[in-house]
Amino acid sequence: MTDHRVVSRGEWNEARQQLLAEEKAFTRLRDALSAKRRALPWVRIDKAYRFEGPEGRATLGELFGARRQLVVYHFMFAPEWEKPCKSCSFWADGYNGVGAHLERRDTRLVAISRAPRAKLVERAERMGWTFPWASAPGSDFNFDFNASLTEEQQREGAEYNYRREAAFTVRGIGDSLTKRGEGPVGEMAAMAGTDVATYTRERPGVSAFVLADGVVYHTYSTYSRGLDVLWGMYQWLDRAPKGRNETGVWLRRRDEYEPLPQNAGSCCHAAEPHA
Repeated sequence: MTDHRVVSRGEWNEARQQLLAEEKAFTRLRDALSAKRRALPWVRIDKAYRFEGPEGRATLGELFGARRQLVVYHFMFAPEWEKPCKSCSFWADGYNGVGAHLERRDTRLVAISRAPRAKLVERAERMGWTFPWASAPGSDFNFDFNASLTEEQQREGAEYNYRREAAFTVRGIGDSLTKRGEGPVGEMAAMAGTDVATYTRERPGVSAFVLADGVVYHTYSTYSRGLDVLWGMYQWLDRAPKGRNETGVWLRRRDEYEPLPQNAGSCCHAAEPHA
């Protein structure tokens, strides 16, 4: 017997209409924010970044291919790690299909990691990923766009998501992130084959660029929960009755999940939706 409120269809329709009004207001606000995002000023990029991509060595401008807009996913995969970030891998499972559509809108999606190109190729082949994935070995690119930290920055405290973080201590970069090296971040570090300090020097982010008259400009970057809307699977779960239903680090790379039990949904009743 469910303990959730159960009503007639008429009562449900009335509640749904009330929620619909809020959803429409949110949609209008989202459209207004998107317009403000497009209206942000640009920053000219003069540094000569170098990458190892699917087509070989490339500059940032060459990563655009034949397109005039470039969206970069800062894929968490450091040279020292055994495996890429499991959350970034989760996102990457949705990249193969969108590239053809983006290119019809004059946009190219490229993932960039600091791990050597050979590691990227091995992982992409294993996972069946065909989206462009470039290596930035020895490049300042991820550091300049606040998706990677140096050890010195980590010790002194660095900027991420447009705010200053506490310096690295035995508790890691802030109690809220590492919980003394235990809990979610410690588990995620272990899943990448590294330690908490090394793991937390890499961060997720998306940066957008435009190519105008042969010059590359930085137009936008977002981090942390700013990426939330790009997680396609989460958007589906947000519309399911139990929501994200997260307790602890449940995500795995898709080839690392345990087989589902026959009654796969029975484990979900006790968890609370993600806040």
